[in-house]
Amino acid sequence: MTGIDFHSATLLAQEATEKAPSGVSAVTIILILLAVFVLPFILGAVISRALKLKEYSQKIGLVLFVAIVAATPFIWQISHGHDWRNAIRLGIDLAGGSNMVFEVDQGKSEKELSNEVMDQMVGAIGRRINPSGTEEVTVRKVGQSRIEVIVPGADTEDVQRIKSLITRLGSLEFDIVANRRDHPREVRLAMEAKGKDVRDNEGRVIASWREVSSDEPFSTDDQMVVRPFTRKDGSQGQEVLVIIEPNEDRRITGKYLVRARQSTDQNGAPAVAFTFNARGGTLFSQLTSKNRPSKDGFHRHLAVLLDGKVHSAPRLIDTIGSEGQITGNFTQKEITDLLNVLNAGALEVPLKPEPVSEFSISPLLGVDVQQKGKQAIIIAAVAVIVFMLIYYRFSGLVANICLTLNLLLVMGAMSFINATFTLPGLAGLVLTIGMAVDANVLIFERIREEKARGSSLRMAINNGFSRAFTTIVDANLTTLIVAVVLYVIGTDQVRGFAVTLFIGIVMSMFTALYVGRLIFDIFERKRWISDLKMMSIVGDTSINFLGKRKITGACSVALIVIGMGVVIARGEENLDIDFTGGTMVTFEFEDQQNIDEVRASLQKAFDSSITLEQLELSNDPTSEGRFFRLRTTMNDADLENSGQNAAEGIRENLNEAFDGTDHKLRKVTMDFGEVKKLTGSADSPAGTEVELTFSGDLKPSTVETYLKEEIAKIKNEDGSDKYERIPEFQVQGATAGDKEDETADASAEAARHKKMVAQFGPDLSAADLETALAEMKTVMATTAVLDEVNSFDSSVASEMQESALMAMLISLVAIVAYIWFRFQRITFGLAAVVALVHDVLVVLGLVALGAYLSNTALGPLMGLTDFKINLPMIAAFLTIVGYSLNDTIVVFDRIREVRGKNPALTTGMVNESLNQTLSRTLLTSLTTLIVVLILYAIGGEGIHGFAYCLVLGVFVGTYSSIFIASPVLVWLMNRPGSATARATQESEKQASVSNS
Repeated sequence: MTGIDFHSATLLAQEATEKAPSGVSAVTIILILLAVFVLPFILGAVISRALKLKEYSQKIGLVLFVAIVAATPFIWQISHGHDWRNAIRLGIDLAGGSNMVFEVDQGKSEKELSNEVMDQMVGAIGRRINPSGTEEVTVRKVGQSRIEVIVPGADTEDVQRIKSLITRLGSLEFDIVANRRDHPREVRLAMEAKGKDVRDNEGRVIASWREVSSDEPFSTDDQMVVRPFTRKDGSQGQEVLVIIEPNEDRRITGKYLVRARQSTDQNGAPAVAFTFNARGGTLFSQLTSKNRPSKDGFHRHLAVLLDGKVHSAPRLIDTIGSEGQITGNFTQKEITDLLNVLNAGALEVPLKPEPVSEFSISPLLGVDVQQKGKQAIIIAAVAVIVFMLIYYRFSGLVANICLTLNLLLVMGAMSFINATFTLPGLAGLVLTIGMAVDANVLIFERIREEKARGSSLRMAINNGFSRAFTTIVDANLTTLIVAVVLYVIGTDQVRGFAVTLFIGIVMSMFTALYVGRLIFDIFERKRWISDLKMMSIVGDTSINFLGKRKITGACSVALIVIGMGVVIARGEENLDIDFTGGTMVTFEFEDQQNIDEVRASLQKAFDSSITLEQLELSNDPTSEGRFFRLRTTMNDADLENSGQNAAEGIRENLNEAFDGTDHKLRKVTMDFGEVKKLTGSADSPAGTEVELTFSGDLKPSTVETYLKEEIAKIKNEDGSDKYERIPEFQVQGATAGDKEDETADASAEAARHKKMVAQFGPDLSAADLETALAEMKTVMATTAVLDEVNSFDSSVASEMQESALMAMLISLVAIVAYIWFRFQRITFGLAAVVALVHDVLVVLGLVALGAYLSNTALGPLMGLTDFKINLPMIAAFLTIVGYSLNDTIVVFDRIREVRGKNPALTTGMVNESLNQTLSRTLLTSLTTLIVVLILYAIGGEGIHGFAYCLVLGVFVGTYSSIFIASPVLVWLMNRPGSATARATQESEKQASVSNS
């Protein structure tokens, strides 16, 4: 970038890892490129010559090219001896993953911890490790100072990289490197100072020694000041003196950063370009202008600091404004990580470099649940394929070829962008295939209409595709607009759904309009088909749909009112753990257990929603099957009337769940010695100390949790809490004679002891300590050990919920705008939005009503359960919006066609349009319903609520396009005083005269 001499840059990225050498030879790469980019078109030419249809060479080649590109990730895995499924990245519910809990380093924090600070930390970490939003990564607050990160299917290398991304502060700063010519006073004070900072008379930092990130010798050109120093690990490094702007408001930091992006330096090496906002650009311009080269050729250097370390010190050649560049010896991986950190923003407070707990977790859905889900998906896909073959015969075969190719293209595209598949995501994929049938059905029904008019087969195919093209594009473009808006504005979970939706729609349009047309044209030109036989379940109809609008309108209003009443009555019971948060505990069994059996026992004991994770200590493979983490919506407020806290309630329920069964929970008893008073002074009074002995190994953090619970229960004489704030104390493993009790490799996470020493400050009296210890001893003797007890935030924080709602609102505005543009009337867009809002409200109410009826006789009969709104259900609601919108646009397109240039819009026109599209509407609904009903009936609990929403959505979406969107359109178009209303009245008068 102009103004910086990058030859002097000496940047080596922090925490650099050597890039693994590629095992792929140049010859192999050339062969792969030829196979992907050349071979398909050669085959296309050969096939077209064999068919004697040379004009189709490019089209056949393009289809083969797209198919081969999509299949490449799977072929690559097979060719390297791996399972083709390795190309698909599975979510944590299918593949398990890693669970890490990080703690704020309060000793190094300059800010006071608050909910706002922790929420900002959660947001920054989420953006760092999941910048694309296509991965099912969970980041949430647990306790008051901890953050939990769950990463699906990550290997050891990925986990280490993610740890680095999480714990890096991500601070960016620009300062001037001190030189002996301009800064003799600062250099002298720095040489005399004992610490790293140099302060002025007012105590402000004016210069500081900063570590150089590179181990290469730092340049001392232009009289820069460098000194050696020894790092904490004993290695040798260098420090360079930089001048610090004493006025904090004028310091140039990452808070002014608009965005960072990848670029290349003048030598073509990878670099990071950045853009400041107006304020940052002004400050940067002033700083670089003031430090331009002197007339005698003397240069100043700009220090680029990342996380407090000097990463480069390029010469300043000219004034730099709002844009600049960071260069150095970056690898591509380091560039990507640096961009993620800078664009996510600096962490508000530092985190400890190692997680306080780290587990590998099993798939959240048990083996049985997974098998049911996969089985349902396969059966549903086969059912759609068989139905299309039976109903449309040859055309159905073409549709199935298109559907199969569509599936390959979607899976290949998702593999290329490394998107994560979850079980609801896979179900949504099959649903996308079911909905993709709609484009084929539209085309086939148009072909049927053309043949009914007496057109030849070639003309019927041509007109069928031509007439359906506009409708298909309109219907799919509106949904694409929704997908784009959801991706740009929505939460991570919504963005993942948007990516799948976008890819699915694009691929289905390509396969239906391009591949399907190509197959039909080839078969017709070769005269391999002379007619297109199709079944017909709906013939010519003349139903007066709009004549029933008052009845259907009243039914819709009643259904919405009843449904919303139940939603309001249930309150927070409508929401699952994803939205409510709750309490998280880790417990252990004496022997290995089956997760499905454990989950079944817990669901009987806990009335509230639960999720269960099987854990494995990161350094102990034998722990698999013994450790489990339970999340429940139960919290302290729920048990306030009973006098218990959440931990006590959970312990009680755990005992109830496994009492008298073969599932033996691990219990550890405790004894404690004499409470000793420590010696202190008048200025610094001492506290107390006690030795604790346990029957089994425990982590100090577990003991701290138990003690805090019991201290919090101590009351004053008037019944109020004696300790509103828990006095400070620390628990450590006993150092003397306890080595044999520690685990073989006692890492920070796995250090467990049978003997510990607890030291307490003077704020906790010895009597109260003995009371707390006695209560703790009783609790531990009678209940299972809970290794950790933490409250946890919802997966969807409040600002994320607002973001999702904003995305939906903007999507609706975008839909209105597009339909307004396409149909030349805003009323079409408003009518479509009314139908969408109707569908969401009705389905939301029916979800609450289904949960309410699950405890009645209808529950088992209809497969109803206590449905709660979770993230998969949100994906279902978004799918319903897309489905309903697609259906409505098809009807509106036919209304526009029937109406033509007539200024009137009569009920007769709308009824005629609805009757003409009825066959297509019912067929699309039927094929989609086949999929979702099978998912609902045999898909298992993992996707039961998801499928329930979709079953309702198909019915309600079909109903609303006929009985809500169309009547609303007629009402809006014919509002009193409008030109359309006058034209409609005149048209209806003429019709009545002619009929009489």
